[in-house]
Amino acid sequence: MLSKQGSGSGEGIFIVVAGPSGVGKTTLCMELIHQIPDIKFSVSYTTRPPRPFEVHGKDYFFISEKKFRERIKKGEFAEWAEKYEFLYGTSKETMTEYLKKDCDLILAVDTHGARTLKVAYPGGIFVFILPPSLKVLKERLMVRGAEKKASLEKRFNNAMEEIKETIWYDYIILNDRLDSAVDHLRGIYLAEKSRRERMTKKIEDFIT
Repeated sequence: MLSKQGSGSGEGIFIVVAGPSGVGKTTLCMELIHQIPDIKFSVSYTTRPPRPFEVHGKDYFFISEKKFRERIKKGEFAEWAEKYEFLYGTSKETMTEYLKKDCDLILAVDTHGARTLKVAYPGGIFVFILPPSLKVLKERLMVRGAEKKASLEKRFNNAMEEIKETIWYDYIILNDRLDSAVDHLRGIYLAEKSRRERMTKKIEDFIT
């Protein structure tokens, strides 16, 4: 387990961006990294097939279910979940490697993964992304490939349950306009970087 952030250990910080499927978590993360290249993105593993234009190693590591479950048995995931018949997981090694090198890390995960990380890695910053409206969320889910009514309703109902979990997140961002939502995420990152607890070592340089 990583030590608690803000302890003056010199470790990087990590931001966990979560929300319902189709809300735009990964897009927001990538836009922030475009503005602040020093932030590293934790590329998740998944057993689902790639969508058009998705790149292995950039968007996801696409692996077989057999290989994924082998990694589970070896304890290689910081969090993992099965969602809509596919498996998704965050590499424990990736998180440890980046944070120990004093890199700042951002992750896009579902709400189950966010809750797991909240327990296992104290000190993270947890951000929940809300859709502009329920109508827009349904439209985005349809675009994501949930064409069948039963599948769409299942995803939508799951999203409603996930939204109820916003109570324990540190920040909430309404993704009604991409540029505005990215500005909010950037503001959260910059504010967290300047927290007094994270500046302990630099303060000591002035008073010792």
